Amino acid sequence: MRTLLPEGWPRPSGYANGIEAIGRTIFVAGQIGWDTEGRFPETFVGQLDQTLANTIAVLEAGDAGPENIVRMTWYLTDLDAYRNALADVSAIWKRRIGRVYPAMAVIGVSGLVEREAMIEIETTAVVAD
Repeated sequence: MRTLLPEGWPRPSGYANGIEAIGRTIFVAGQIGWDTEGRFPETFVGQLDQTLANTIAVLEAGDAGPENIVRMTWYLTDLDAYRNALADVSAIWKRRIGRVYPAMAVIGVSGLVEREAMIEIETTAVVAD
């Protein structure tokens, strides 16, 4: 994989403007912050942690891991909860994903299918041939 940064652009913090990858592609459906029993943590930070854990579990089922993530789209029901928790978001990211910074978008939405869900993340990963 290669991070794409147009000449003269500032290096983004926490994401990449683009990623070039060749290999087997894994598409992870939108994951939310519930556990295997369908229970949600009460906080945004708790749901983010569980959502990333769920994403990693799906990747592992495809013989991949966080290091293979090339793109993520985050859908949030409360952008202020995200903005107010950036230090926690960073700590959870480092613990779950590590020093991987994919192409990303974070989008505020009015709601998700599961009423208790505060976050949903779609992920694309590429495993090198």
